[in-house]
Amino acid sequence: MKSAHGATSNGSELDSLGERLRQRRKNLRLTLSEVAARSGITEGFLSQIERNRNTASIATLQKICTALEMAVGDLFSDQDTLTVHRHRNAQFREFGQRGRKVRITPTKNELLESFIGEFEPYGTTGDEPYAHGDSEELLVVISGRVEVRIGEETNLLGALDSIAYRSSSPHLVREIQGEPAVLLWVMSPPSY
Repeated sequence: MKSAHGATSNGSELDSLGERLRQRRKNLRLTLSEVAARSGITEGFLSQIERNRNTASIATLQKICTALEMAVGDLFSDQDTLTVHRHRNAQFREFGQRGRKVRITPTKNELLESFIGEFEPYGTTGDEPYAHGDSEELLVVISGRVEVRIGEETNLLGALDSIAYRSSSPHLVREIQGEPAVLLWVMSPPSY
């Protein structure tokens, strides 16, 4: 998938979210059917995700990662220790529907976690709201226009608008104008 600035990701076979899930499953010596059963999804759908033939909503990724005893955020990070994030070199991973995300803080951070997300036109975090941990979370729209649903409340946000909420509140983000959107998520403490 191309980013909003036209770059594509290059690199090792573990650059894809599916490959990372498959490698984790194999490291734990679990079968597709075992992980699918623990996740509450079909074996065929899990296989499609692992082979990058289909994408999963954040809520589904949470279920799979729980079965694989890992944090969802680990799927979107390249290194354990980063000091400088160069956006032009970022290895984005697909998430939700028509979305990509990359962690921009080191995975070893104990107090702060942040991600940049890019949505294609009408991209979304998924069909269903998701929650994670109980962190303070801030979403900033860098460009584009999105609809943010938190619990029963829906807000429309444009460029440089932001919304703060608890990550334990079910939330969903959707691009609504048929244009690319770029977002920044910040959580403290890390919970993704």
